[in-house]
Amino acid sequence: MKNSLRATLKRGSMAGVATAGAAALLLTSCGAPPEAGSTATATASDYTGCIVSDSGGFDDQSFNQSSYEGLKKAEKDLGIQVRQVESKTNNDYDPNLRAMVSAGCDLTVTVGYLLGDATKAQAEANPNSHFAIIDVGYEKPIANVKPIIYDTAQAAFMAGYLAAATSKTGTVATFGGIKIPAVTNFMDGYADGVKYYNEKKGKDVKLLGWDKAKQDGSFTDDFEKQDKGKQLTQNFLDQGADIVMPVAGPVGKGAGAALKEAKAAGKDVKLIWVDSDGFLTAPEYKDIMLTSVMKQMGSAVETVVKEDKEGKFSNEPYVGTLANEGVQLAPFHDLDSQVPAELKTELEQIKKDIVDGKLKVDSPKA
Repeated sequence: MKNSLRATLKRGSMAGVATAGAAALLLTSCGAPPEAGSTATATASDYTGCIVSDSGGFDDQSFNQSSYEGLKKAEKDLGIQVRQVESKTNNDYDPNLRAMVSAGCDLTVTVGYLLGDATKAQAEANPNSHFAIIDVGYEKPIANVKPIIYDTAQAAFMAGYLAAATSKTGTVATFGGIKIPAVTNFMDGYADGVKYYNEKKGKDVKLLGWDKAKQDGSFTDDFEKQDKGKQLTQNFLDQGADIVMPVAGPVGKGAGAALKEAKAAGKDVKLIWVDSDGFLTAPEYKDIMLTSVMKQMGSAVETVVKEDKEGKFSNEPYVGTLANEGVQLAPFHDLDSQVPAELKTELEQIKKDIVDGKLKVDSPKA
């Protein structure tokens, strides 16, 4: 997937775009002819859906990629036109968004917490344009911005329980990219899942990298530098951890690299991915991929686009939960045989209890 996306997308800053005409030249239209059997119309749509990535890019094997794929699916299913632009640095967000507005986008999807301020500024400056933003919920709602947010702590709780139950060393770990709610929400749920396992089984599985009570832990302070993720993971391995969950976008590949090296050296180690099903989006690590804490961003993006196209735009937040399948624990794929049937049953019961409200999962910064 990474190579195919790279073939069609060229990363580059839109900083310095001064006119709408220049923006139109630099923005890439992805309007491919509809495939046979598609529900898309045969003629070009007058509706344009757009997307702006954060600095991770659309091939991050994580939330940018999943969101982009949702918009591309809307292109195929709904017959819309699509435009996209990748942000190379944080300084690109505002000019990229201005360029999308100038290009006449009906709805612009912005991906990630880091675009929060720029999205707010452009939405307020352009009240007739619609926006949707992934992983941001504004304290004061904005009339033309729809937040797409996820209660990832629910699915991460299940991942923490799974990690604790399958750890051979009795030590698991997690780390984040930037210390923001969209990241720590995962880490809180993971910590609670480990704690719940210890309480239920009378065990003492240790968690490295995050202290929920103190809201403090290990971070790389960005979503780009994979070497930092690799070093943190190596530190965890040196302390006895055998399962690691990075919550850091592309930095997670650094964790995967460290775990692959440890496996090659004879260690029984495993990786838990986040945002997308890492077995599919980061297949280079599938031999160590235990599961993933998924945010179903693709389906949410397509739904929001469809509603907007039909004149049903609302700024009411979309909140993904276990109940509406907006968040899920991915299949175990090649490592399925390493998850006992009894544990699978326990995980299904945990999911049911969370959905039914019998088991409360919370995150202070959610």
